[in-house]
Amino acid sequence: MTIQAGTAPSRAAEPPASQVSATLGGEKQGPVERITLALFIGIPFVALLAAVPVAWGWGIGWTDLAIATVMYFVACHGITVGYHRYFTHGSFKARPALRVALAVAGSLAVEGPLVRWVADHRKHHRFSDREGDPHSPWRYGESVPALLKGLWWAHMGWLFDEEQTPQHTYAPDLVGDPAIRRVSRLFWLWTTISLLLPPLVGGLVTLSWQGALTAFFWGSLVRIALLHHVTWSINSICHALGRRPFRSRDRSGNVWWLAVLSCGESWHNLHHADPTSARHGVLRGQVDSSARVIRWFERLGWASDVRWPRAERIDARRAV
Repeated sequence: MTIQAGTAPSRAAEPPASQVSATLGGEKQGPVERITLALFIGIPFVALLAAVPVAWGWGIGWTDLAIATVMYFVACHGITVGYHRYFTHGSFKARPALRVALAVAGSLAVEGPLVRWVADHRKHHRFSDREGDPHSPWRYGESVPALLKGLWWAHMGWLFDEEQTPQHTYAPDLVGDPAIRRVSRLFWLWTTISLLLPPLVGGLVTLSWQGALTAFFWGSLVRIALLHHVTWSINSICHALGRRPFRSRDRSGNVWWLAVLSCGESWHNLHHADPTSARHGVLRGQVDSSARVIRWFERLGWASDVRWPRAERIDARRAV
């Protein structure tokens, strides 16, 4: 099922609300959930702040750098290719094994359960930069103080909102899929693996507890925090700054300096002009590693019916 910007998702496959609440989280966020969320955001962020003095004083070993880099880009592409382009927008079709693998890889980013993430993002596209958008930086107005407040809200403040996007309304296809519902419900397991896999590998490679500890710092905490803030910057920075070569109903812009770390997501203007496109960086020199990964999947026969942008479609969306 593909949900495009400005369209309401079908409720035909909607399961009972009690089933959604019991398996995927309800439509209200309680104090315990907020405290847990704050810990999972705050602890890695403290590590990210400490990364500069730690690197300056003790450096970062090649093993830690390799573990952090691999984990970063596996989780990043899990979010961009899996959570976003595949599950949210249906940019291509995937074989069952790839479908589950993308769901798990995206979960390693520790950005929330799959169904919750997709529901939030589909709602964002339906109301992008208008009333109803979960995380528009223009929420409070256009003055400098209002925009600063809005940027904070769009970046991470919205995550603590008591009102949650109804998953059975915005992601009925995923709620009705037993395999995907199971992956989403096991978010705690993927989070645990995401945190413990780097120190396990670091400890085994170096045969030391110190190797495990430094791998946990760089490959778990710093890596998670960096990916969090890069992803959230697409919601905040890319809806306040950047060039807009394509026509869209919102203020989405292209921010080139986020392209590599965001795996191509910061070519955000084209994405909002053509949400189901498998490639976001469509202009010359726009690096989009997520599109490259999708191309590899297609060549391997794991992905099909890929919605590659055609020249005439791109031209039709150019700003006058």
